[in-house]
Amino acid sequence: MKLLIVAILVAGVCADVSHLNNGEANAKILRQDIDIGQEGEYAWAIETDNGIVANEQGSLKAVPGADVPAETVQGQASWKSPEGEAVQLTYVADENGYQPQGSHIPTPPPIPVAILRALDYIREHPPKVEKQLI
Repeated sequence: MKLLIVAILVAGVCADVSHLNNGEANAKILRQDIDIGQEGEYAWAIETDNGIVANEQGSLKAVPGADVPAETVQGQASWKSPEGEAVQLTYVADENGYQPQGSHIPTPPPIPVAILRALDYIREHPPKVEKQLI
């Protein structure tokens, strides 16, 4: 698991970004920290001269009723969009799945009022269960 995490991190840092024409391909790493513990915990952080900052921490967590511990991860990343806007992403990944948060993440439209009323009606008037003859 640790080797996989380190390999993914190295692959991400060495990724080919030559298709970028705005100087992003020549971004320099200002800071890079990696700490891998012996009990499955880890932490990494990276900062580049073009404004990308990211960090992540992970550890194993005992889950009631599970035979094996679950990996729990939390992290954040920030960068500037091509339009120059600051983008901030925070996330948690655990036994409940990946849960990102950020103003740039699309959200679904609100549920129409007619649908909400219909759901309330169904909740207040549940269908009658018919008795079955054997």
